[in-house]
Formats: sequence, C-alpha cells, structure tokens
Amino acid sequence: MCGIAGLIYKNSTTVLEESLKKMTDKMSHRGPDAEGFFVYQSLGLGHRRLSIIDVSESANQPFFLEDKLVLVFNGAIYNYIEIREELKQNGYSFKTTSDTEVLINSYDFWGEECVNKFNGMWSFAIYDKKANKLFCSRDRFGVKPFYYYSDKDQFIFASEIKPILEIQKIENVNLQVLLQYLIINISDQTNETFFENILKLPGSHNLVYDLNTNEFNIYKYYDIKFKEEINKLNLQESIDVFEKEFENSVKIRLRSDVKIGSALSGGTDSSYMVSVASKFLSESDQIEKFTAVTVGSVDEKTDESGMASLTTQVLNINHDIIMPKEDEFKDTFEEVIFKHEEPFGGIAVYMQKFLMKETNSLGIKVLLDGQGADEILLGYNRYTAAYLRNHGIVSNIKFLSHVKSHYDISILQGLKIYYYFSNFFVRKLWLKKRGQILKDKYFNTIDFSSTKRLTKSYKKIFELQKNEIFWCQLPELLKWEDKNSMSYSVETRLPYLDYNFVETCLSINNHYKIRNGWSKYLLRKNLEKYLPDQITYNRRKIGFDAPVDHWWPRSEKILEIINDSKIIQQISKKKFTFIADRDLEWRLYNIAVWERLYNMKIK
Repeated sequence: MCGIAGLIYKNSTTVLEESLKKMTDKMSHRGPDAEGFFVYQSLGLGHRRLSIIDVSESANQPFFLEDKLVLVFNGAIYNYIEIREELKQNGYSFKTTSDTEVLINSYDFWGEECVNKFNGMWSFAIYDKKANKLFCSRDRFGVKPFYYYSDKDQFIFASEIKPILEIQKIENVNLQVLLQYLIINISDQTNETFFENILKLPGSHNLVYDLNTNEFNIYKYYDIKFKEEINKLNLQESIDVFEKEFENSVKIRLRSDVKIGSALSGGTDSSYMVSVASKFLSESDQIEKFTAVTVGSVDEKTDESGMASLTTQVLNINHDIIMPKEDEFKDTFEEVIFKHEEPFGGIAVYMQKFLMKETNSLGIKVLLDGQGADEILLGYNRYTAAYLRNHGIVSNIKFLSHVKSHYDISILQGLKIYYYFSNFFVRKLWLKKRGQILKDKYFNTIDFSSTKRLTKSYKKIFELQKNEIFWCQLPELLKWEDKNSMSYSVETRLPYLDYNFVETCLSINNHYKIRNGWSKYLLRKNLEKYLPDQITYNRRKIGFDAPVDHWWPRSEKILEIINDSKIIQQISKKKFTFIADRDLEWRLYNIAVWERLYNMKIK
C-alpha cells in the first residue's frame, strides 16, 4: 500500500517539488519505505511507498515506462502474474517482478480499458505524455481512496484529505454531508466529503484530465453483473460455486513478498476466511509464518476472543489477542479523530485501530480482513425487510417463524424493521423525530433523495445490495478500514470483495442465502468442513463492538464539549442536558472534536 499525490496548476505555473513533499509528508505512514517525485512544468506527482510485491528499489515510484508514461499507484493488482504473461506474449519485457510495472504496461497496451483486466484494489494516476493527459482510476468497490479538489487555478488529488489541505486551506464544512451524518447516520451517499469542495472519485470510475484544456471528465467503467446461469443453479451447485470462487479470491490475495496475517473475530466470516487461507498456506509450507489477530474486549458481552481461540486451536495456527484498556483508548482518542479526517460512526472504529496497531507490532504488512461479507451475503438483520418485500405470504410466514434463528431478532422486531426500511414515509417520520434537535431551517435542508432511493431498492434485493455496496453502507466501512490500516502501514486485503465472488454471491438464488433458520447458509455449509458447529452455527453477531460503557461512560464533560461547539450551537435548537441515544451523542461529540482539530465552521 502507498500514498499518492498530484498537483496541476491551470495557469502554467511550474510545480515545485517542495509543494509535493509537503503533501506526501502528511502521508508518510502510508508509505514508510520510500518516497519519490515527478515534476513536468505545471504537473507534479508524488508518492510514498509501502513495499509489498518486489520490495527492491527498482519498483519504487513514480514509475516510468521509457519517456512516455509516468505512474503513481496505491494498491495491489492480484492477478498481475497472469497479466504479465499475456503482455509478454504481446512483446513486452519486464525489469521487475512488481505489479506496478504490469499496471503501467497494461495501460500502454490496452489504454483506458486496462482497468477491466485488473483483479485488485487500486487508486492510481498515469501521466500520458503523448496524449498530454492524466489518467486516474479507482478500483471497482473503492477500497483505495482518491480525493480531489479543483478550482480555476489548480487541480489537486491525494490518497487522503490532509495533503490537499497543505495546498488549499479549507475550513468550511459541507453542511449537507454533516446533517446527513447527524440525522440519517450515513455520510457516504454521494461523492462529497465533510470538507466543502473536496470530493471523492467513486469506486468503479475513471477520471481523465486533459492538460491541453485543463478540463476533466469522470465516467463509470464497471457495474455488478447479474449472472442468470448462476441464479439457476440448485442448492448443492450453489454451495460448490460459492466455495470455488471464494477459494480463488483468497488464494490470489496470498501473493506477497512480506509477512501475511489475518483479522479474526468469533464470527463466521473471518473464521471461514482464516480456514481457507490456512488450507492454502499449509499446502505451501507457509503456515508457520501466518498469524491470526484478534481484538478482545473487557466487556464480556462484546468479547469474541474465546471463540476466535477455538478457531485457531482447531486449525492449529498462530494466534495473537490484544485486549485494549480504557487508558489506551483515552490516550489515542483525538489522534484517531484527526487521522480519520472526517467524523465517523462510533467508537467501534477504535477496536479496528487497536487491531492494526497490533498487526504492525507483529511485523505483519499484509492482513486479510472480512469486510464486505454482510453486504453480499444478506448478513444484516435489516435484510429482513428486503426478504419480506420480495416473497409471497407463505414464504414470509415461514421466514418470520425462523427470524429469531436467522438474525437473532423477534418477530415483532422483524416487522418493525420491515416497516422502517421498506417504507420511506415511515422512515422519514422516524428521522424527523431524531431531527427535532435541529433548528427547522437546517432540518428542512436535508436531502433525503438518496435515502428514498435506498428505500425503493428494497423492492429488489439485487438492487438493494448494489446500492449498499456502491453508496450507502460499504464506502463508509472501507474508508474507516483504509484510515486505520494505513495509519500503521498495514495493507488489508478483502477476499469477500473480489469482484468475481461478489457477482457470484449477488447472483445466487436468495432462497439459498437464508435457509433452514440460518443466515449466510452457503458460507456455513462450507465452513462445516473446517470448524465445529459451535462456531459454524453460532448465532451471536458482535463484530467490532467496543465496550462503550467502560471506555466512554456518560459524563458532564461530554455534554460540555458538545455544547461548546460553535457548529452545534448554530444548528441545534437548545443546549443538551441529556442525550438518550448514545450513538447520536457520539456523532454530536465527534463533530465537536473534529471542528476544533480542523478549525471548521459553517459558512
């Protein structure tokens, strides 16, 4: 993993290398192994490198192809070996064993269509000297970030927001994003950020900047395909194709020249991922170098370390458990808010931060993680609403009778979820109740169009899943994952988000995904081969839940910080004396601290 940065002056001013260095210095944690710069008149590119594949200096960046192409690249092309062989057959030769060299040669051969050849995660920019353009791309699901800012004088891009702020001071908050975060509890419904005029290139999109005209266009190059032939498979065939595609995904993500580990909770997603990885690593005699890393909790209700230990004992793999203390949380409290650059969903983010810190201390540079499994396998209990919307009375009665088994919720809770998530009128009424804290003029400015679109998508499960993968759910999780992992120079790889596997899962008959009282039925059937029923058929779903009451107990100090915020004073009706909803309390508090750290204000 790496950090990339770029600067274009539209008035022909020459870019200074020291300006690029100011940007890349803000991302030194993303690439502690090397740095590099390229300046050509009004264009400048910068790079920080974390060496993963071909750790030699010959693979450092910016990477040049003769005198015609220059590349800065953040990510990993997992199928680079296969692509390199195809390029060799077409006359290309290679000086390194890196995926970076494969990427730049792929562009040289296929042009902008090269991204359709890649299986991986990426954010890159290629300066094409002959065409005098900058070709930028972000991977299909937006695993790797690409932020940019443009005005009449300059175009700036980077892997993080802070480098852009080094060149362009921005202190005005994007009010729409802030209000949606506060009331709807979603902040990634569009390509906007909390900073006014700083945008994100969405996943599955390319950006092409014409240096002759200083104009750029953005277009989508990928969408998830629904495969009818997979949808028609019977149950056993679906179980088999699920296993085959997931094994392909894990195997290709084990390619590395550095130490590999895996995140492991007590849940089925990470347990299956670790099981498959250990199978392949055992076959190649690499298992002794592999370690599963678990974050335990001082609160027994949220602690999964016991189940994780059972998994590692059965698989006979190395296991490391970190049990963060309250003092560790307090000591890094503001540091995490600053590193994340934008307000985030809750203190569970700190659990992931401790996981990445421990991973780094173990010398692990590549970490498998289970992000995306719930989105593609109908893992959240809100998918109850989608199931009920898409099936008849008999199926729905049967489903509700098993809903306690499926999602560990009661029939009444299932019906409440149905009416909330599938009916926009009901949903908006609830959000209006939450929005009572706001002055009317601010609540009335909230754009609910994306929420309405999401609610409508519950009519068709495939469309709902696409919506959550591209906009409403997954982008936030991936953003937090990237910030946490790269803060400790760790490259996380996500087997559940291999695009072939995603297309397979979304195409499989939905009756096979929730079956016989079990969610994620296909995964569990395959997990049976590795682990006992105690894990395979465990209904407890915790994830990265933090011990909130231990780390962040209610206090007058929290309310004082919220009430002292100028942003909150401006948008709220009154001072807060008690906030019953602790999630809402966190969002208000997070805004207050973020406002101070970045000197933000409402214009």
